[in-house]
Amino acid sequence: MSDQIQLRIPGPTPLPPAVREASARQMINHRGPEFRAILARVTERLQRAFATSNDLFILTASGTGGLEAAIVNHLSPGDDVVAVSIGSFGDRFGDIAQRYGAAVRRYNTEWGRAAQPREVSAMLRAMAEEGRPARAVLLTHNETSTGVVNPLRDLATAAREASPDTLIIVDGISGLGAVPFETDAWDLDVVVTGSQKSWMVPPGLTMISVSSRAWTAARRASMPRYYFDLDAAKRYLEKGETPWTPAISVVVALDVALDMLEAEGYPRIFERHAECGAAARAGLAAMGFEPVAEPEHASDTVTAAWLPEGADWPTLNRELKSRGLVVAGGQGKMSGRILRLGHLGDVTLEDVLSAIDIIEQGAVAAGLNVEAGAGPRAARAARQEAVAAPA
Repeated sequence: MSDQIQLRIPGPTPLPPAVREASARQMINHRGPEFRAILARVTERLQRAFATSNDLFILTASGTGGLEAAIVNHLSPGDDVVAVSIGSFGDRFGDIAQRYGAAVRRYNTEWGRAAQPREVSAMLRAMAEEGRPARAVLLTHNETSTGVVNPLRDLATAAREASPDTLIIVDGISGLGAVPFETDAWDLDVVVTGSQKSWMVPPGLTMISVSSRAWTAARRASMPRYYFDLDAAKRYLEKGETPWTPAISVVVALDVALDMLEAEGYPRIFERHAECGAAARAGLAAMGFEPVAEPEHASDTVTAAWLPEGADWPTLNRELKSRGLVVAGGQGKMSGRILRLGHLGDVTLEDVLSAIDIIEQGAVAAGLNVEAGAGPRAARAARQEAVAAPA
Protein backbone atom coordinates (compact mmCIF):
# COMPACT_ATOMS: atom_id res chain seq x y z
CA MET A 1 0.00 0.00 0.00
CA SER A 2 1.31 3.45 -0.89
CA ASP A 3 2.54 5.75 1.86
CA GLN A 4 0.02 8.24 0.48
CA ILE A 5 -2.82 6.03 1.66
CA GLN A 6 -4.16 6.87 5.12
CA LEU A 7 -5.03 3.64 6.89
CA ARG A 8 -7.55 4.62 9.57
CA ILE A 9 -9.13 1.33 10.54
CA PRO A 10 -9.17 -0.18 14.07
CA GLY A 11 -6.19 -2.36 13.13
CA PRO A 12 -3.81 -3.17 11.62
CA THR A 13 -2.50 0.31 12.29
CA PRO A 14 0.16 2.29 10.39
CA LEU A 15 3.80 1.47 11.12
CA PRO A 16 6.36 4.13 12.08
CA PRO A 17 9.39 4.13 9.75
CA ALA A 18 11.74 2.76 12.43
CA VAL A 19 9.38 -0.15 13.05
CA ARG A 20 9.15 -0.93 9.34
CA GLU A 21 12.91 -0.92 9.09
CA ALA A 22 13.26 -3.20 12.10
CA SER A 23 10.81 -5.74 10.70
CA ALA A 24 12.88 -5.96 7.52
CA ARG A 25 16.11 -6.98 9.26
CA GLN A 26 17.84 -10.24 8.47
CA MET A 27 16.67 -13.35 10.32
CA ILE A 28 18.36 -14.46 13.54
CA ASN A 29 18.41 -17.75 15.42
CA HIS A 30 15.33 -17.97 17.62
CA ARG A 31 17.30 -20.32 19.92
CA GLY A 32 20.33 -18.04 20.03
CA PRO A 33 21.58 -15.36 22.44
CA GLU A 34 20.50 -12.36 20.34
CA PHE A 35 16.85 -13.36 20.23
CA ARG A 36 17.02 -14.48 23.86
CA ALA A 37 18.03 -10.94 24.88
CA ILE A 38 15.31 -9.34 22.75
CA LEU A 39 12.62 -11.67 24.13
CA ALA A 40 13.61 -10.93 27.73
CA ARG A 41 13.69 -7.18 27.10
CA VAL A 42 10.33 -7.10 25.32
CA THR A 43 8.66 -9.28 27.94
CA GLU A 44 9.83 -7.08 30.80
CA ARG A 45 8.69 -3.91 29.09
CA LEU A 46 5.30 -5.38 28.25
CA GLN A 47 4.84 -6.19 31.92
CA ARG A 48 5.34 -2.49 32.64
CA ALA A 49 2.84 -1.55 29.94
CA PHE A 50 0.31 -4.05 31.32
CA ALA A 51 1.03 -2.66 34.81
CA THR A 52 1.56 -6.17 36.12
CA SER A 53 4.03 -8.36 37.94
CA ASN A 54 2.23 -11.43 36.61
CA ASP A 55 3.77 -13.84 34.13
CA LEU A 56 3.56 -12.56 30.56
CA PHE A 57 3.94 -14.51 27.34
CA ILE A 58 4.31 -13.58 23.69
CA LEU A 59 2.62 -16.05 21.35
CA THR A 60 2.73 -16.10 17.57
CA ALA A 61 -0.92 -15.61 16.63
CA SER A 62 -3.51 -12.92 16.12
CA GLY A 63 -5.45 -11.53 19.06
CA THR A 64 -8.11 -14.17 18.53
CA GLY A 65 -5.43 -16.80 19.14
CA GLY A 66 -4.71 -15.10 22.44
CA LEU A 67 -8.38 -15.27 23.39
CA GLU A 68 -8.41 -18.98 22.56
CA ALA A 69 -5.28 -19.47 24.68
CA ALA A 70 -6.96 -17.68 27.57
CA ILE A 71 -9.94 -20.04 27.35
CA VAL A 72 -8.27 -23.41 26.81
CA ASN A 73 -5.57 -22.97 29.46
CA HIS A 74 -7.90 -22.07 32.31
CA LEU A 75 -11.22 -23.85 31.77
CA SER A 76 -12.66 -27.32 31.40
CA PRO A 77 -15.61 -28.52 29.32
CA GLY A 78 -18.80 -27.96 31.27
CA ASP A 79 -17.45 -25.04 33.30
CA ASP A 80 -19.99 -22.28 33.86
CA VAL A 81 -18.81 -19.08 32.20
CA VAL A 82 -20.37 -15.63 31.89
CA ALA A 83 -19.61 -13.97 28.56
CA VAL A 84 -20.20 -10.22 28.76
CA SER A 85 -20.71 -8.92 25.23
CA ILE A 86 -21.26 -5.39 23.98
CA GLY A 87 -20.62 -6.14 20.32
CA SER A 88 -19.17 -8.43 17.68
CA PHE A 89 -15.87 -9.18 19.43
CA GLY A 90 -17.54 -9.86 22.76
CA ASP A 91 -19.76 -12.35 20.95
CA ARG A 92 -16.64 -13.99 19.50
CA PHE A 93 -15.06 -14.39 22.94
CA GLY A 94 -18.12 -16.23 24.20
CA ASP A 95 -18.27 -18.32 21.04
CA ILE A 96 -14.70 -19.55 21.60
CA ALA A 97 -15.56 -20.72 25.12
CA GLN A 98 -18.74 -22.39 23.88
CA ARG A 99 -16.90 -24.15 21.05
CA TYR A 100 -14.61 -25.78 23.60
CA GLY A 101 -17.52 -27.02 25.67
CA ALA A 102 -17.97 -24.38 28.36
CA ALA A 103 -21.51 -23.77 29.62
CA VAL A 104 -21.73 -20.16 28.49
CA ARG A 105 -24.30 -17.76 29.88
CA ARG A 106 -24.56 -14.59 27.85
CA TYR A 107 -24.89 -11.06 29.12
CA ASN A 108 -25.57 -8.92 26.06
CA THR A 109 -26.14 -5.20 25.82
CA GLU A 110 -27.69 -3.29 22.98
CA TRP A 111 -24.86 -2.57 20.55
CA GLY A 112 -23.53 0.87 21.35
CA ARG A 113 -24.02 0.52 25.10
CA ALA A 114 -21.53 -0.46 27.77
CA ALA A 115 -22.04 -3.30 30.25
CA GLN A 116 -23.53 -2.37 33.63
CA PRO A 117 -21.48 -3.55 36.65
CA ARG A 118 -24.57 -4.04 38.83
CA GLU A 119 -26.20 -6.28 36.25
CA VAL A 120 -23.08 -8.39 35.82
CA SER A 121 -22.78 -8.64 39.60
CA ALA A 122 -26.41 -9.73 39.92
CA MET A 123 -25.89 -12.43 37.30
CA LEU A 124 -22.83 -13.81 39.08
CA ARG A 125 -24.57 -13.77 42.48
CA ALA A 126 -27.58 -15.60 41.05
CA MET A 127 -25.33 -18.31 39.64
CA ALA A 128 -23.60 -18.73 43.00
CA GLU A 129 -26.97 -19.04 44.72
CA GLU A 130 -27.93 -21.75 42.22
CA GLY A 131 -24.88 -23.67 43.36
CA ARG A 132 -23.12 -23.16 40.04
CA PRO A 133 -20.70 -20.27 40.53
CA ALA A 134 -19.03 -19.01 37.39
CA ARG A 135 -15.53 -20.33 36.77
CA ALA A 136 -14.80 -17.27 34.66
CA VAL A 137 -16.27 -14.01 33.42
CA LEU A 138 -15.17 -12.86 29.96
CA LEU A 139 -14.90 -9.09 29.55
CA THR A 140 -14.11 -6.94 26.54
CA HIS A 141 -12.25 -3.77 27.39
CA ASN A 142 -12.67 -1.87 24.12
CA GLU A 143 -15.25 -3.05 21.58
CA THR A 144 -14.10 -2.00 18.12
CA SER A 145 -17.33 -3.00 16.37
CA THR A 146 -19.24 -0.25 18.19
CA GLY A 147 -16.59 2.18 19.44
CA VAL A 148 -17.53 1.56 23.06
CA VAL A 149 -15.12 1.22 25.98
CA ASN A 150 -16.39 -0.77 28.94
CA PRO A 151 -15.94 0.51 32.52
CA LEU A 152 -13.48 -2.33 33.05
CA ARG A 153 -12.28 -1.40 36.52
CA ASP A 154 -15.87 -1.16 37.81
CA LEU A 155 -16.88 -4.38 36.07
CA ALA A 156 -13.90 -6.23 37.54
CA THR A 157 -14.61 -4.88 41.02
CA ALA A 158 -18.26 -5.89 40.79
CA ALA A 159 -17.36 -9.36 39.54
CA ARG A 160 -14.76 -9.92 42.25
CA GLU A 161 -17.15 -8.84 45.03
CA ALA A 162 -19.98 -10.99 43.69
CA SER A 163 -17.91 -14.11 43.03
CA PRO A 164 -14.42 -13.90 44.58
CA ASP A 165 -13.01 -17.08 43.03
CA THR A 166 -14.22 -16.40 39.50
CA LEU A 167 -11.48 -15.74 36.96
CA ILE A 168 -11.61 -12.36 35.26
CA ILE A 169 -10.43 -12.88 31.68
CA VAL A 170 -10.09 -9.75 29.57
CA ASP A 171 -9.91 -9.01 25.86
CA GLY A 172 -7.64 -5.97 25.98
CA ILE A 173 -6.71 -6.21 22.31
CA SER A 174 -7.74 -2.77 21.04
CA GLY A 175 -7.34 -0.62 24.15
CA LEU A 176 -4.33 -1.74 26.15
CA GLY A 177 -1.32 0.45 25.43
CA ALA A 178 -3.45 3.40 24.27
CA VAL A 179 -5.70 4.15 27.25
CA PRO A 180 -5.28 3.72 31.03
CA PHE A 181 -5.13 0.07 32.04
CA GLU A 182 -4.05 -1.48 35.36
CA THR A 183 -3.86 -5.27 35.32
CA ASP A 184 -2.79 -5.77 38.94
CA ALA A 185 -4.59 -2.83 40.51
CA TRP A 186 -7.85 -3.98 38.91
CA ASP A 187 -7.21 -7.60 39.95
CA LEU A 188 -7.46 -9.02 36.43
CA ASP A 189 -6.45 -12.65 36.02
CA VAL A 190 -5.81 -13.06 32.30
CA VAL A 191 -5.32 -10.17 29.87
CA VAL A 192 -4.85 -10.50 26.11
CA THR A 193 -3.71 -7.93 23.55
CA GLY A 194 -2.47 -8.00 19.94
CA SER A 195 0.56 -6.53 18.20
CA GLN A 196 -1.25 -4.79 15.34
CA LYS A 197 -3.21 -2.36 17.50
CA SER A 198 -1.76 0.19 19.94
CA TRP A 199 1.70 -1.37 19.77
CA MET A 200 2.41 -0.05 16.24
CA VAL A 201 3.77 -3.28 14.77
CA PRO A 202 2.51 -5.77 12.16
CA PRO A 203 -0.01 -8.49 12.95
CA GLY A 204 1.38 -11.77 14.20
CA LEU A 205 1.78 -11.57 17.97
CA THR A 206 -0.59 -11.89 20.86
CA MET A 207 0.56 -11.04 24.37
CA ILE A 208 -1.06 -12.55 27.43
CA SER A 209 -0.59 -12.04 31.18
CA VAL A 210 -1.48 -14.74 33.71
CA SER A 211 -2.10 -14.26 37.45
CA SER A 212 -1.37 -16.73 40.23
CA ARG A 213 -5.11 -17.34 40.54
CA ALA A 214 -5.20 -18.22 36.85
CA TRP A 215 -2.28 -20.63 37.23
CA THR A 216 -4.19 -22.41 39.99
CA ALA A 217 -7.14 -22.77 37.63
CA ALA A 218 -4.83 -23.96 34.85
CA ARG A 219 -3.72 -26.92 36.95
CA ARG A 220 -7.26 -28.32 36.92
CA ALA A 221 -8.26 -27.16 33.42
CA SER A 222 -8.79 -29.96 30.91
CA MET A 223 -9.63 -28.26 27.63
CA PRO A 224 -7.32 -29.52 24.86
CA ARG A 225 -4.30 -27.42 23.99
CA TYR A 226 -0.98 -27.90 22.30
CA TYR A 227 0.28 -24.89 20.33
CA PHE A 228 -1.32 -22.54 22.87
CA ASP A 229 -0.13 -24.41 25.98
CA LEU A 230 0.92 -21.65 28.39
CA ASP A 231 2.65 -24.10 30.69
CA ALA A 232 5.00 -24.89 27.81
CA ALA A 233 5.42 -21.16 27.16
CA LYS A 234 6.40 -20.69 30.81
CA ARG A 235 8.94 -23.51 30.76
CA TYR A 236 10.58 -22.23 27.61
CA LEU A 237 10.59 -18.60 28.70
CA GLU A 238 12.64 -19.60 31.74
CA LYS A 239 15.47 -20.42 29.31
CA GLY A 240 14.79 -17.39 27.10
CA GLU A 241 12.91 -19.14 24.32
CA THR A 242 9.44 -19.82 22.94
CA PRO A 243 8.14 -23.38 22.52
CA TRP A 244 7.56 -23.00 18.78
CA THR A 245 9.15 -20.84 16.10
CA PRO A 246 8.08 -17.26 16.84
CA ALA A 247 7.35 -14.43 14.42
CA ILE A 248 10.92 -13.18 14.83
CA SER A 249 10.54 -10.08 12.67
CA VAL A 250 7.48 -8.92 14.58
CA VAL A 251 9.20 -9.42 17.95
CA VAL A 252 12.18 -7.37 16.71
CA ALA A 253 9.78 -4.67 15.47
CA LEU A 254 8.00 -4.69 18.83
CA ASP A 255 11.30 -4.11 20.59
CA VAL A 256 11.77 -0.92 18.55
CA ALA A 257 8.13 0.16 19.01
CA LEU A 258 8.45 -0.20 22.77
CA ASP A 259 11.51 2.07 22.62
CA MET A 260 9.29 4.71 21.04
CA LEU A 261 6.37 4.18 23.40
CA GLU A 262 8.50 4.37 26.52
CA ALA A 263 10.28 7.47 25.22
CA GLU A 264 6.93 9.19 24.76
CA GLY A 265 5.66 7.89 28.10
CA TYR A 266 2.32 6.20 28.70
CA PRO A 267 0.67 9.22 30.39
CA ARG A 268 1.31 11.27 27.27
CA ILE A 269 0.21 8.38 25.04
CA PHE A 270 -3.09 8.25 26.91
CA GLU A 271 -3.50 12.02 26.51
CA ARG A 272 -2.75 11.83 22.79
CA HIS A 273 -5.37 9.15 22.24
CA ALA A 274 -7.91 11.09 24.30
CA GLU A 275 -7.30 14.19 22.17
CA CYS A 276 -7.61 12.20 18.95
CA GLY A 277 -10.78 10.49 20.15
CA ALA A 278 -12.43 13.75 21.14
CA ALA A 279 -11.51 15.32 17.81
CA ALA A 280 -12.81 12.35 15.81
CA ARG A 281 -16.16 12.23 17.59
CA ALA A 282 -16.76 15.97 17.37
CA GLY A 283 -15.67 16.22 13.75
CA LEU A 284 -17.88 13.36 12.62
CA ALA A 285 -20.89 14.60 14.61
CA ALA A 286 -20.58 18.07 13.09
CA MET A 287 -20.96 16.50 9.65
CA GLY A 288 -24.03 14.48 10.64
CA PHE A 289 -22.23 11.23 11.49
CA GLU A 290 -23.47 10.76 15.05
CA PRO A 291 -21.24 8.56 17.25
CA VAL A 292 -22.76 5.24 18.21
CA ALA A 293 -21.35 5.23 21.74
CA GLU A 294 -22.72 7.20 24.66
CA PRO A 295 -20.27 10.03 25.47
CA GLU A 296 -19.21 8.58 28.82
CA HIS A 297 -18.31 5.25 27.20
CA ALA A 298 -16.85 6.44 23.91
CA SER A 299 -13.63 4.76 22.85
CA ASP A 300 -10.46 6.78 22.39
CA THR A 301 -9.05 4.26 19.91
CA VAL A 302 -11.91 3.94 17.41
CA THR A 303 -15.01 5.98 16.69
CA ALA A 304 -18.06 4.25 15.25
CA ALA A 305 -20.58 6.68 13.79
CA TRP A 306 -23.98 6.31 12.19
CA LEU A 307 -24.18 7.21 8.52
CA PRO A 308 -26.39 10.25 7.86
CA GLU A 309 -29.85 9.66 6.43
CA GLY A 310 -29.64 8.96 2.74
CA ALA A 311 -26.00 7.87 2.82
CA ASP A 312 -25.01 4.82 0.81
CA TRP A 313 -21.98 3.11 2.36
CA PRO A 314 -20.48 1.62 -0.84
CA THR A 315 -20.71 5.01 -2.56
CA LEU A 316 -19.24 6.92 0.37
CA ASN A 317 -16.51 4.34 0.89
CA ARG A 318 -15.55 4.53 -2.77
CA GLU A 319 -15.26 8.33 -2.55
CA LEU A 320 -13.07 8.09 0.55
CA LYS A 321 -10.76 5.50 -1.01
CA SER A 322 -10.40 7.61 -4.14
CA ARG A 323 -9.06 10.37 -1.89
CA GLY A 324 -6.60 8.08 -0.14
CA LEU A 325 -8.50 7.34 3.08
CA VAL A 326 -9.26 3.80 4.23
CA VAL A 327 -11.78 3.47 7.06
CA ALA A 328 -13.84 0.50 8.21
CA GLY A 329 -17.51 -0.18 7.73
CA GLY A 330 -19.90 -1.82 10.13
CA GLN A 331 -19.95 -5.47 11.19
CA GLY A 332 -22.88 -7.83 11.62
CA LYS A 333 -26.11 -6.00 12.36
CA MET A 334 -24.37 -2.65 11.77
CA SER A 335 -23.11 -3.52 8.29
CA GLY A 336 -23.89 -0.67 5.88
CA ARG A 337 -25.12 1.56 8.70
CA ILE A 338 -21.94 2.94 10.27
CA LEU A 339 -18.36 3.85 9.51
CA ARG A 340 -15.50 3.24 11.92
CA LEU A 341 -12.57 5.61 12.11
CA GLY A 342 -9.53 4.15 13.85
CA HIS A 343 -7.25 6.47 15.83
CA LEU A 344 -4.82 4.30 17.74
CA GLY A 345 -1.15 3.50 17.69
CA ASP A 346 1.02 5.79 15.58
CA VAL A 347 -1.62 8.52 15.22
CA THR A 348 -1.58 12.28 15.77
CA LEU A 349 -4.20 14.97 15.91
CA GLU A 350 -3.15 16.10 12.43
CA ASP A 351 -3.86 12.58 11.15
CA VAL A 352 -7.38 12.75 12.55
CA LEU A 353 -7.97 16.26 11.17
CA SER A 354 -6.82 15.10 7.75
CA ALA A 355 -9.18 12.14 7.90
CA ILE A 356 -12.10 14.36 8.94
CA ASP A 357 -11.34 16.71 6.05
CA ILE A 358 -11.36 13.82 3.56
CA ILE A 359 -14.59 12.42 5.01
CA GLU A 360 -16.15 15.84 4.47
CA GLN A 361 -14.98 15.92 0.86
CA GLY A 362 -16.17 12.37 0.28
CA ALA A 363 -19.55 13.06 1.88
CA VAL A 364 -20.15 16.06 -0.38
CA ALA A 365 -19.10 14.03 -3.44
CA ALA A 366 -21.50 11.27 -2.36
CA GLY A 367 -24.37 13.77 -2.34
CA LEU A 368 -24.68 14.39 1.41
CA ASN A 369 -25.55 17.82 2.76
CA VAL A 370 -22.49 18.77 4.82
CA GLU A 371 -21.58 22.28 5.93
CA ALA A 372 -18.20 23.24 4.53
CA GLY A 373 -15.48 23.19 7.17
CA ALA A 374 -17.81 22.15 10.02
CA GLY A 375 -16.05 18.87 10.72
CA PRO A 376 -12.47 20.12 10.97
CA ARG A 377 -13.58 23.17 13.02
CA ALA A 378 -15.43 20.99 15.51
CA ALA A 379 -12.54 18.53 15.68
CA ARG A 380 -10.03 21.29 16.51
CA ALA A 381 -12.33 22.77 19.14
CA ALA A 382 -12.85 19.40 20.80
CA ARG A 383 -9.12 18.81 20.88
CA GLN A 384 -8.60 22.13 22.64
CA GLU A 385 -11.24 21.22 25.21
CA ALA A 386 -9.57 17.85 25.78
CA VAL A 387 -6.19 19.52 26.34
CA ALA A 388 -7.67 22.09 28.75
CA ALA A 389 -9.68 19.54 30.74
CA PRO A 390 -8.26 18.67 34.20
CA ALA A 391 -6.67 15.25 34.49
